[in-house]
Amino acid sequence: SRFMRTMKPLLFKPGKLTRDYLDGRRYRYTPPLRLYIFSSIACFFLAAIAAGDTIEISTDGEDVVTGLHIGGIEDPEFQEALERMDPEKRQRVEEALQQVAEAKKDADEEGAEEEDEGIMIGDKPWDRETNPFIIEWMPDWVNDWVNDEIEQSPQKGKEIEENPDLIKDKVFDVLPATMFVLLPIVALLFKFWYLFAKKYYIEHLIFALHNHSFAFVMIVFFILLSTLNTWIEPGEDGRFTAVANWVYAAIGIWIPVYFLVSLKRVYQQGWVMTIAKYCVIGFSYLVLLGFATAFIALLSFLLL
Repeated sequence: SRFMRTMKPLLFKPGKLTRDYLDGRRYRYTPPLRLYIFSSIACFFLAAIAAGDTIEISTDGEDVVTGLHIGGIEDPEFQEALERMDPEKRQRVEEALQQVAEAKKDADEEGAEEEDEGIMIGDKPWDRETNPFIIEWMPDWVNDWVNDEIEQSPQKGKEIEENPDLIKDKVFDVLPATMFVLLPIVALLFKFWYLFAKKYYIEHLIFALHNHSFAFVMIVFFILLSTLNTWIEPGEDGRFTAVANWVYAAIGIWIPVYFLVSLKRVYQQGWVMTIAKYCVIGFSYLVLLGFATAFIALLSFLLL
């Protein structure tokens, strides 16, 4: 019952949960940390499932289209649909797929050339014995670990190319913990830009927990609606798809508006100052998210 009472203000009343919590009206709502954990688990779980449906086009040795693979399994329905097309449309589709195959072949050749060049340290190719990667002020075990990773990187690259799910699984292993670690840093952003708001650090952290929970719930709703749309209308050309597109647009508009209004309600400054800080905090958060994304990608690769 507390969870259900929490959902309405969380989704439709920006800043109300944080405002009520700071004013002492807490018992009727789900605690901020518990709300964050539940919504993040649901979000990352569904996102991991949705990311598992990969689609790729396969060609034989002579670059003749052999079919569409979904999740690594050949789909005969694609070939049947191709055969039912009128000759003109079928020719255009085959030409387009042929171009994709040729582009893939060129990319593979370029990748092979780059692989032959190897990793350069200074102006010479990396070599474990004659030209290793060394940072003088780092301990020996760190330099050894870095060189181990450089040595293993070509093999890891081939494994990822053969099975992209390897890197996807590692990303979803690292992502939830990374987002959780980011929360105190995000709270520091609010503390810095509202230094004279006379609020404790924990109050900024609660605000960050509520806003992230809202974002996770919106992503969950987006994933569920997208999955339902694909299930009801696989061709995505009917009325349900049209309605879903309007809902996607509404979500895209509501999320930034929600964050702005919640900032205004919780910190109770004028609109001009709120909008200015909203832009600065938003930019800072995007930069932070960019670094976090790079860290997640690197760590996921290293953990393979």
